Amino acid sequence: MDFDFLDQPAQRPVHPASLDVETLLKDCTITRGRASGPGGQHRNKVETHITVLHHPSGIDAQAGERRLAKENQSVAIRRLRLKLAMGVRVEVPAGDIRSALWKSRCVKNRIVCNPKHADYPSLLAEALDVIEASGFDVKMAAARLECSTTQLIRFIGDHRPAFDQLNQSREDRGLHRLKA
Repeated sequence: MDFDFLDQPAQRPVHPASLDVETLLKDCTITRGRASGPGGQHRNKVETHITVLHHPSGIDAQAGERRLAKENQSVAIRRLRLKLAMGVRVEVPAGDIRSALWKSRCVKNRIVCNPKHADYPSLLAEALDVIEASGFDVKMAAARLECSTTQLIRFIGDHRPAFDQLNQSREDRGLHRLKA
């Protein structure tokens, strides 16, 4: 009997935080408006405030601190990706579930990705999916992701809202809080 499929990486659904911008925006509505903040008289005349709503999840993100709508749209999309990474979970099958992106960013048990990098929301979503699938056992999740537990905790700690959400989920299950 041939069991080659056991050596193959498991296919998992694509997380919305990992989609390219064009594909992500197909499921979104972008609205423009005015908002208070820097910009003086320009602020009250031009609709540069951007809200991006992801319809399948109901999650939205906004940006209005820049003077140009295009810049605010980029900021809003980044914020949306981070919110999607925190708020949407996808199924994690058995087996090697690490994406090609994760494998390229996890070198010698270290996760190499600055929180400001464009890849960060995708990697954060993947880490949170695996942690939830592991019953919020971070050590088990780190083993599945082939990184150290400390690296995984630090990686999530780089986005404080995600870290706080993780700790709340652990507390809700009677597990101790993690320290960043």
